[in-house]
Amino acid sequence: MTGTLADVSTTPCAVDDLEIAQRIATGDRTAFELLMRRHNRRLYRLARATLRNDAEAEDALQDAYLNAFKSISQFRGDAKLFTWLSRLVLNECFARMRREARRQNVIPMLHDCPDDEQMSSHMHATHAHDDNAPDQAAARAEIRALLERKLDALPTGFRTVFVLRSVEEMSVEETAQCLDIPEATVRSRHFRAKLLLRDALADEVDKLGPELFEFGGARCDRIVAAVLARLRGT
Repeated sequence: MTGTLADVSTTPCAVDDLEIAQRIATGDRTAFELLMRRHNRRLYRLARATLRNDAEAEDALQDAYLNAFKSISQFRGDAKLFTWLSRLVLNECFARMRREARRQNVIPMLHDCPDDEQMSSHMHATHAHDDNAPDQAAARAEIRALLERKLDALPTGFRTVFVLRSVEEMSVEETAQCLDIPEATVRSRHFRAKLLLRDALADEVDKLGPELFEFGGARCDRIVAAVLARLRGT
């Protein structure tokens, strides 16, 4: 291939995993930058879900990238490059958790989740009319923050599986490879994580009660202004 990686920077999928790994192995830092930009968001979310701390997740991801740069020659293309990178990120995250555990005299357990072979359907989001965009944007931000808090509260084993399956949309097989656990365990933890999140959100709804569909802000101003304008027209 005679072109450079810069030629395909706007279409990163044009360079396949094995080719980019081979280029990085020769010391090509442009290729390494492409790799990081291609996978940054997904790997950060995985690190953040595991460590539950923004700064720690960034540090872990940086260390994992440095490790990847040094060991990229070990990548043979047997699995997706993202899967290989995910293992490096998780190893770094778990090492940090073990170090913290030693400081706190607590041993974090990844395999602390009961098995359950049941499955459940995916949740679907709906979008409101553009006229309500400011209100809806604020509401989505609040819901996202709530979901992140509830996800942080899950056991590590559930949390990492949920992010890989529901957020990153990895297959059961790929998730099992990343976490080095049986596929049956992936299925059970994913199902249990969704049940726990659903129950946690249901509890929040019960607590909110009359605060649901709070009336105020832009919506209130808009309706009041419209009514007053109609009154002036009578």
